[in-house]
Amino acid sequence: MEIHDAIERADREGFTREPPKTLKGQIGYLLKQLGSAKAVAQEIGVTADSVNRYRRGARKHARADVAAKIDDAVRKRWQPQVRKRRQRQAATTGGITVETRARFGYTAPIGTTDDGRFRRLTVHLPPEYARRLFEARDAGASDQQMRQIIAEGFKDVYFQDGGARAMGLSDVAINDIDYLDLDY
Repeated sequence: MEIHDAIERADREGFTREPPKTLKGQIGYLLKQLGSAKAVAQEIGVTADSVNRYRRGARKHARADVAAKIDDAVRKRWQPQVRKRRQRQAATTGGITVETRARFGYTAPIGTTDDGRFRRLTVHLPPEYARRLFEARDAGASDQQMRQIIAEGFKDVYFQDGGARAMGLSDVAINDIDYLDLDY
């Protein structure tokens, strides 16, 4: 789920305020969001009594695995309007910047090289690709389907330079991703 993770990271980087850091603050926030100790308990995998102990401050620290679940649950719900606004802006006017190191392969005309090779690329894709990426993620697309959207954007913007070169290039594939980072 590399691309899903990259989108989540980009969302977190856009926070205008930091989420609560203390266990008590995080539990208080989750209680407001989910409505009850029982709902929070189901979300993080503990009992409702444990949630109430965290809320009261009777327990100052959670086990490491529970603390990670609490942090993830808070970050997933933190500043949804900020996330939506940034995504809407990327999908309509701003576009999305993709930085990656991966093996790129492509189908090219006979007589040219189509051997895949590792490349480190930072490419700004137009808003159309950001919109397609967000729609695919919201529709539950697989990582492979989202890779294909990014590969099409790389083909248009990087390899074909918006129609100025490599017009015989058909399919571009991204494989063996070392890292992938998104910014919008």
